[in-house]
Amino acid sequence: MKNNLHVFLGATVADAAARPLHWVYNQKKLNSYIRGKKDFSFLKKNKSPFYNIKTGKVSGYNEIGQVMFKTLQEGHDNINERFKKNILKNFGPGSIYWKNLSLRSKYKKVKDWRGIIKGPWIHQNVIETVKNIKSKKNITGGVKVNESDGFCASLPYFLYGYDFKSLEKIISTVTISKISQKYALAKFHLIDLALKGAKNPIDEFVKKFKKNSNFKIIIDDIIKIKKLKLKSHSSIVKKLGMACSYPGTFNSSIHAILSSTNYKGAILKTIKAGGCNCSRSNFIGAYFAALKGFESIPNLWIKKTIPAKKILDQK
Repeated sequence: MKNNLHVFLGATVADAAARPLHWVYNQKKLNSYIRGKKDFSFLKKNKSPFYNIKTGKVSGYNEIGQVMFKTLQEGHDNINERFKKNILKNFGPGSIYWKNLSLRSKYKKVKDWRGIIKGPWIHQNVIETVKNIKSKKNITGGVKVNESDGFCASLPYFLYGYDFKSLEKIISTVTISKISQKYALAKFHLIDLALKGAKNPIDEFVKKFKKNSNFKIIIDDIIKIKKLKLKSHSSIVKKLGMACSYPGTFNSSIHAILSSTNYKGAILKTIKAGGCNCSRSNFIGAYFAALKGFESIPNLWIKKTIPAKKILDQK
């Protein structure tokens, strides 16, 4: 596909596949939802305990990437400023995302949650970004959480061939967390190696950046996770962290990649492990699409993914 957009398609399809089971942290409940099913992607009935959108749509993680994709389709001048305007339009006041934010006023902890929102869920980084853009701040990214929004927002931009230096600026539009930025860049380097033909991008990443102090903790963790390759993925995710934050979401993704041989298998085990499976699926889906190509993405899954058509139209 043009501009390696099959990688973005891989992320989008994976997110949509996991979405009906997004943020299910109770493993017993999750197991009951998928019992007897070989393929539990794209469940027709929503099982997320937080929000409910039509099956085939994507979570807020991939949605911020769709906003960047739209921005790039409109042109390549003043990308960052137009991206901010599109963020406001898609997520800000007047949008369903912003409307639903008011319904969460009593939300503090998972155990305090009392109902499922009808419609999409806006993420903390995006809430902060919208407020900062509205306040006309020069630095707009969120700072309160260390999550995957920066990676997801920047993925289409990266695939259009922009360099890593300008990529950092795009990431900071959505998050200025140093931890989030570091892990986003690590993901992009892994995808870059896969696109350039590395047979084992993870090993190549370790070799290439072993003396890079910025990635030291990441590489140390990868080496540890490689030793756990044969362990049950769900048990490893439970140990590393089922939630959305780094380093857990990255390390759990690395285990899914290391313990899988193909796109579909990796995404299914990611869904089955529960928690914030959408944040992990975006990276894992992008990685396997980069490594194995467009054909690695199940055609039936593509057909079930609502935003897929706009990406496919860019062939």
